[in-house]
Amino acid sequence: MTTAGPAELLRRLCDGTSARLAGAELRERVARVRADLDAPLRVAVAGAVSSGKSTLVNALLGLPVAPVDAGECTFVVTQYEYGEDDGRITVELADGGVAYSRLLPGHRLPSDLGVDVARIRRLRVALDLPSLRTVTIIDTPGMNTVTAVNERAARSMLFGSGDEDDRAQAMIYVLRYVQKFDDTTLAEFRGLTDACGMSCVNTLAVLGQIDRRGDEDDPWPTARRLATGGYRDLRTSVFDVVPVIGLLAETARARPLDGEEVAALSRLAQLDEDDLEDYLLDMEDFRTAPDLPVPAEVRHRLVERLHRYGIRVAVDALRRGELSDAAALTALLLERSGYASAGRAATGSVAAGLAHFARRAEQLKSLDAVTRLRQIARAPALGSDRATLDTLAAQLDENRPIATALGGLRIFTAAEALGRGTLVLSEDMTAELLRLARHDDPAGQFGLPAGASRQEIAAAATAATTRWRTLAMMNEGRTAGHRARDVLTVLEDIVIAALEEDTGPAAAAGDPLPPVRVDSAAIEVLRAAPMVPADDKRALELLLAGTELATQLGAPPGAPRAEVAGYAAALGARFRALTHRPISLRQRRAAEALCDTYEAIWSRYHQDGAS
Repeated sequence: MTTAGPAELLRRLCDGTSARLAGAELRERVARVRADLDAPLRVAVAGAVSSGKSTLVNALLGLPVAPVDAGECTFVVTQYEYGEDDGRITVELADGGVAYSRLLPGHRLPSDLGVDVARIRRLRVALDLPSLRTVTIIDTPGMNTVTAVNERAARSMLFGSGDEDDRAQAMIYVLRYVQKFDDTTLAEFRGLTDACGMSCVNTLAVLGQIDRRGDEDDPWPTARRLATGGYRDLRTSVFDVVPVIGLLAETARARPLDGEEVAALSRLAQLDEDDLEDYLLDMEDFRTAPDLPVPAEVRHRLVERLHRYGIRVAVDALRRGELSDAAALTALLLERSGYASAGRAATGSVAAGLAHFARRAEQLKSLDAVTRLRQIARAPALGSDRATLDTLAAQLDENRPIATALGGLRIFTAAEALGRGTLVLSEDMTAELLRLARHDDPAGQFGLPAGASRQEIAAAATAATTRWRTLAMMNEGRTAGHRARDVLTVLEDIVIAALEEDTGPAAAAGDPLPPVRVDSAAIEVLRAAPMVPADDKRALELLLAGTELATQLGAPPGAPRAEVAGYAAALGARFRALTHRPISLRQRRAAEALCDTYEAIWSRYHQDGAS
């Protein structure tokens, strides 16, 4: 039987809550949360004025839609979403009204939308792009500073509204290229992401225009060093810090060079190398010089589309005979833009960061939904609605996750707590948690080489469980303890998955059975209880430490399934007796959870043993 994922579980919770609510406004808020679980992930692209933000948006879309010059549309939040009516613009007005327009030929926003820009809340542009079926891109107005006066103002500035229900679920923030991150910039950036509900699980920082600073022929070594240092400083606030030359990425992906421009580059490649370099030292000289064998208007276009570094890259490749046609030139520009990583790297580029968001879209949307539902649960209400919201709050209590299926959000929750300072870790455990959050494959999560064996992964995860279990016990009852247990649960799942392989109900008798995942918090409650006998506490320790199901139950390694089922039945009966003794409610719930675990083991394996 397949376990429901977090989004499906939350859909059911929304449906059940809506059915019991009498108030129309509350029902509508829950319905919006429910709808967003089915919608594409909303990714906002934000950044300082003139940082290259809209250029990057065009590269992400593969179309020259977002205006890169100052104009009315640059002051409006613009949402690019999937739609079969390609080019349709819905103009949402601040007073709740709606107007319509269309993109100009060539997929460009019109300069005049027919409505005073001061009245516009947001533009929604429909594009028939397959990529937008999973991710919606939101282009936001440029900001003079990353400082946010308050949470509502920041959301309004970035997403078009200060409403909690109207926000992005991930963010790509384009920073101007700087020689170093000073303390002020770092503090402002952390403040902005926090105010907008962003963290290291859903924020990508991009260093734009890396070719515009310094006099280096190759800006990449310095840019990569700066990005590495930036991630070290911002790692609790961002998933990654990546450098990019957005102009080259936009040219390669959204508006490739035409035949006239390629021919012009070929003529420039025939010039004396030193003479051309002298012209390129000053872009204005290059545009206006009367003695170059390329029309000034074409040179102006080359500067606008490639700038100095792009022209040098293209000309150098042409001189070496490395470009056979325009397609080869486009591929070279994309490579030198840094937009995509070599191969399918999990980090290090804009494309890798966007792919990371897309792979984790269900988790990120679920994380957003949990946050919004908790806020709805705190809304004022009377009568039956108050009781319904109280039930909703109990279901979402962070100390009692609504189901094991929400386990995928546990690492995200712990990473957010790390960024907000409610979870304080050593350097090694900080790095360990962030690896778990950044990587999807188990080898990468533990810093192991690609292709590491299941045994190596299980050993690394088991060693990590010791550290996190210790931290959880030291912080029992506090936020840090709850978040440590979140991580511990994920680590235990990884151990089980690594050891399980093909072992299952159809495995041969005598094969090691995979360990069962247990509620370690419940076990710790019972281990601390004075009325639990020493033998039973030993059984609890085995349940935590066993590396296969038989040893978890105190049975011989590789015991037959019937014997394993018998051990589970006996232990279930022992702990069921504990529930009839005068113990606290917390201890009773822990004992009941443990009995459920033993009985589930018996139910799964006793029939296999009988057959």
